[in-house]
Amino acid sequence: MKEETIFEIIHNMDKFTNNLIIQWNKTFNEELGVSHILLLGHLMVHGKSRPSDIAKVLGLTPPTVTHLTEKLVKKKLAVRSTDEEDRRIVYVSISDAGIEIVKRATLEGQVLRKKLFEKLTSEEQEQMLRIYKKLNS
Repeated sequence: MKEETIFEIIHNMDKFTNNLIIQWNKTFNEELGVSHILLLGHLMVHGKSRPSDIAKVLGLTPPTVTHLTEKLVKKKLAVRSTDEEDRRIVYVSISDAGIEIVKRATLEGQVLRKKLFEKLTSEEQEQMLRIYKKLNS
């Protein structure tokens, strides 16, 4: 495959992803970005976590996780706590309101993706699925 074709594929994938994020931000009107939802989603799946562990899993810097957490705590979507045995260790956990936000964000994301992928024929959707499965294996 020609190198310029690979770069064109990458460029269009990035453009699609950016457009998806922009559209999601417009429809999900909670003054939260995708990173906030990713952090809440991590907490929903993994439970109480240390910010440094969250940073590693999500590929963020610890200061970024701290910044995101500040907003989530202020909005009562997450809670900070300290370890009972070692008060220096801080944990972050998701609140009930945070769980509801993640559920809503997930639903809105699904609706948006469905709307975008409806532009493809059934055959194109199946072909794309095969391609993504191949790339992910």
